[in-house]
Amino acid sequence: MPSDDHHRERPAGGTPPEFRLRDLRPDTDTAAVRALVLAGLEQHWGVVDTTLNPDLDDLPGTHPGSRTVVAVDVDGRVIGTGTVVPRDATTAEVVRMSVDAGCRRSGVGRAVLDELVATAERWGTERVVLETTATWTDTIAFYERNGFRVTHHDDGPFGRDAWFERRAAPTDR
Repeated sequence: MPSDDHHRERPAGGTPPEFRLRDLRPDTDTAAVRALVLAGLEQHWGVVDTTLNPDLDDLPGTHPGSRTVVAVDVDGRVIGTGTVVPRDATTAEVVRMSVDAGCRRSGVGRAVLDELVATAERWGTERVVLETTATWTDTIAFYERNGFRVTHHDDGPFGRDAWFERRAAPTDR
């Protein structure tokens, strides 16, 4: 798998961090991924009920067949994450995307998302879906910049949700 070799160099004088992508290592990364996702939720909501997020304690077990990718900086700190989950023969869903607040708008999120979509395409899915809170305009703009389009809105347990879709690139099956 090429993700261990996926490096991003910090441009001279630039602020983007140097990082690499790799698969989640459940024995060493789970606590960092959980903390990163919860911190992102707290930044958006102001407060987080940690009991509402039990899947973060075991992403692979909660989402069988999934792949969780982490972005780690040069010190090995998890600065980004996301999981792609097969939903059926034609659809995969991206869940639990989060990027450290200090690393947003630096290419970390795009790299994680691109890797998750590429994984779904290798699985042979026709489309990748995801949802986010409809009032998170910065998050919505990020997904739209990355080729996703809003398909519909639903009223969820925590407010209005925006659902997105991105058609997968054709592959030779």
